[in-house]
Amino acid sequence: MHTIIVRDGADLDGFRRAVRRLAAARTAPEAVLWSVGAPSLFDDDVPTPDGGAPVFLPQAVGQRIETVVCHSDPERYALLYWLVWRVLNGERALLDQHADPLVHRLERLDKAVRRDIHKMHAFLRFRALPDPDGGERYVAWFEPDHHIVEAVAPFFVERFESMVWTILTPKGSLHWDRRHLMAGPPAERPDALADDRFAEGWQRYYESTFNPARINPTAMRAEMPRKYWANMPETAAIPAMVRAAPARVQAMLEAEAAIPRRRMPEKAVAAMARQAPDSLTELNRLIQRSEPLVPGATQAVLGEGPEGAALAIVGEQPGDQEDREGRPFVGPAGQLLTAALEEAGIDRGSLYLTNAVKHFKFVQRGKRRIHQSPTAGEVKHYRWWLMTELGFVRPRLVVALGATAALALSGRPVAVLRERGPMAFDGWDGFVTVHPSYLLRLPGDEERRRAQAEFVADLRRAAALA
Repeated sequence: MHTIIVRDGADLDGFRRAVRRLAAARTAPEAVLWSVGAPSLFDDDVPTPDGGAPVFLPQAVGQRIETVVCHSDPERYALLYWLVWRVLNGERALLDQHADPLVHRLERLDKAVRRDIHKMHAFLRFRALPDPDGGERYVAWFEPDHHIVEAVAPFFVERFESMVWTILTPKGSLHWDRRHLMAGPPAERPDALADDRFAEGWQRYYESTFNPARINPTAMRAEMPRKYWANMPETAAIPAMVRAAPARVQAMLEAEAAIPRRRMPEKAVAAMARQAPDSLTELNRLIQRSEPLVPGATQAVLGEGPEGAALAIVGEQPGDQEDREGRPFVGPAGQLLTAALEEAGIDRGSLYLTNAVKHFKFVQRGKRRIHQSPTAGEVKHYRWWLMTELGFVRPRLVVALGATAALALSGRPVAVLRERGPMAFDGWDGFVTVHPSYLLRLPGDEERRRAQAEFVADLRRAAALA
């Protein structure tokens, strides 16, 4: 029989050293006696710190060990070594066998420790004590069921990092001085933990959040056992609140429902209206002063054409050449549009031409700036400008060239080739057709001629509708 000595409390390091040594010697669990505390005259086998090679276990097993060693059950080390032994001897998925008696018992121990940790997180209360150095020092007393003091230390350090505090428990203590965490021996409840302003704050907070209509004393006792009440200042108010709950609920039921007073924000609406541009010229100045949503563009490209134009044509966004010149539809796609308008018998000068997005978006490839399509979010960002712009122009019909323009005008994705033709936009009679850049990308001459003829026909139809 081998006797293994582990220190009192949660001796995770001692257990790991013992497991390495026992596993290296192929020592079966029934041949090991685990002892907690100081060695006696009859303890003949204390593990050395460096005994045995590392033991590789599944992650879930390691996590189960870290939790269960914190339990106060004196058999916890023996149970855990049985778990390790069986896993090392072919049962790698043992923890998945929830009906196994060993696994079931370890799950119960694990759950009890986790619940105890949760209770300490929730129910520990600090109180201010006089500090000989003149600063602020906080002390808390808590009575955990298990050896969880070291396990909860990181939580309280992170939560109360800027405070100097001490946590006292019958199973150990912690002290934090804003820089160093020190673990100490078990303690007794100090007599000086009287209620202070922190305690008063907790009580006021609890009273203000108490809902008498949802009172359930049984659930309250289950979630906040009475053993913690002595150290929680807010619990002093519970008996009175429970007694008063029925009367408070009845008063709530008898009270007339108050109709909320409506506030008419005429002044705010009028102020917003005054802040909006009152002309197309002012709107264009606002657009010019605005930074591009995606950095890189040289300038904003404004709309071009007369106010009151019967037909407005909206494209996607400026291209490289438009960005350099500051005018819409002057690049290759714009030149193709101009040729198609001439073929359709439409004077470009009589139209209003603009884009859904006002700045050029691109990626740099050497000396070239390659066009990138705007995202739906970027289209939404510029939509207010576009709709305000059309409000000043007041066209009879708005033509959307491509999916981006159709999205901006309709507020929804549009399948251009399937839905091309007349369409109701947001506040405007509309017409959807392809963007001239689509024609430039077509592979064959014959296909390009056919598509261009369809595009010219669309422009003629739109002009007739306008």
